[in-house]
Amino acid sequence: MKLKSTALHFEIMTGSTKPSGYIRNSYREDGTVKHQTIARINGLPLEQLENMKAAFEGETVKMADIKVSGGREYGASAMLFELAKKVGLDKLIYSRFDTWVRCALAMVIGRIVFQGSKLALSKAPAYSCLWEICGVKGAIDVDMHCYDAMDELLSRQDLIQKKLAHKHLSDGTVILYDITSSYFEGDYENSEIVDFGYNRDKKRGHKQIVIALVCAKDGCPVAVEVFPGNTRDSATVQDKITEIRDMYGISDFVFVGDRGMLTQKNIAACDDTLTITALTHAAMKQLVEEKNVQLSLFDEKSTTEVVLPEEPNVRYALRNNPVRAKKERTSRMRIIEKTEELLKEIAEPKRKTKDKTLAARAAKIFNKYNTGKYFAWDIVDGKITFSRKKDKIADDEKYDGLYVIRSDVTAEMMTISEVVEAYKSLINVEEAFRNMKTVQLEIRPMFHRTDDRIKAHVFICMLAYYLLWNMNKALKPLYSSDSEYTQNQVLEVMKSLQKCKLTVGNIITEIIMEPNDAQSNIQNMVNGRS
Repeated sequence: MKLKSTALHFEIMTGSTKPSGYIRNSYREDGTVKHQTIARINGLPLEQLENMKAAFEGETVKMADIKVSGGREYGASAMLFELAKKVGLDKLIYSRFDTWVRCALAMVIGRIVFQGSKLALSKAPAYSCLWEICGVKGAIDVDMHCYDAMDELLSRQDLIQKKLAHKHLSDGTVILYDITSSYFEGDYENSEIVDFGYNRDKKRGHKQIVIALVCAKDGCPVAVEVFPGNTRDSATVQDKITEIRDMYGISDFVFVGDRGMLTQKNIAACDDTLTITALTHAAMKQLVEEKNVQLSLFDEKSTTEVVLPEEPNVRYALRNNPVRAKKERTSRMRIIEKTEELLKEIAEPKRKTKDKTLAARAAKIFNKYNTGKYFAWDIVDGKITFSRKKDKIADDEKYDGLYVIRSDVTAEMMTISEVVEAYKSLINVEEAFRNMKTVQLEIRPMFHRTDDRIKAHVFICMLAYYLLWNMNKALKPLYSSDSEYTQNQVLEVMKSLQKCKLTVGNIITEIIMEPNDAQSNIQNMVNGRS
């Protein structure tokens, strides 16, 4: 905080509450005397405050004896703790505010403010007030305060998620479901969940886990589950729908998932559940070519609804996205050109090479970029000849930017535009995964070696995102204003509000620095104060 002047004085405020001390300075601005609050001191008896006031007035100590030192992070942790209490996260975890609940909250808030390992978090009292804000006093033992609390939290995961579902889901609601993966470094030979599988992070050679997330339509996270790393997306759908019905008690809902998850097989198996998904590229081509749906029906400004005679209960929403079309066309031409460059490098080998070896080299290139369908090629006289299949390229270009949303939700329940918007709301789950994996919560690297601790860590990350989601919801007016604030900037601003050690002569106490205007505004918005 920049001081308006160096003339400090001390004021005492009494009244119906406990007395408070204020370190202030006075300055003149536009002919008017104004006051600036430097710090507020609470929790000291009136006698000590009066001694401090006397010290400031030079009766007992010199100004050189007044020191502020040992600043520790306070603002972000305190704001998020207040928010956790406001949204009832503590009660969702457990009805009583037991020590393990306080530790769990410290780990949830610490995931947002600091990330890192649980061991590093146990050492946070040296630079943060996080643990004491959450009600955990004294030295922090990583085994007792972190690992034991994680075990307790994991044992209550189903009950906590049931409470979240009752709070944020209801009959007739739209439920979003998506899956991602998170990879591991090191050896996990004894794990039943860390395994090789389709890696969405493009990290070949790394084992992984698969993480499934259930969200309300607005992106509020409700439940998370960890699957073995070799689990296919579609293999989790039927059990998840059963879980929503049986465990969460939601009997009537619209299940929204992406095209790789809601396959025809899954839709058929869950025929008593309304669904919204998108068609794969192959299914969209089949719709056009075999069902005689005209390409002219795909419009960039409006949604065209199509109902086929043989599927009277299914509605198809046809759209055209020119921006996406340009991106797809550019991507296709880039990999075609890259394929040609690599083919030219091997087309005429310097030494005599068997045709079988040349064919294997060419196949490796085509497999790498999945471009074999765009080339006609042959091996003649020990050389590779190739050319583009222009007709095939042109045929695929016709479908660039086109997409089809499929739904069996009736027109009485949703208009076709509402169906499209429901599918687009899957971006809220993608935002949740983005925050959990890379932006603020950094789900990896994982410093845990047992399956239960890995699951508990993922659950902590989900609860941290739940808290972060509520924070961002409260700060939406701030993000949409001209202030250009981001989620990360908000947290950095609040982290700079510190608790410090104040020494005045022989009196030593701790004080919380007075928040500046930006910090006060954020605190008030997050905690619903006007």
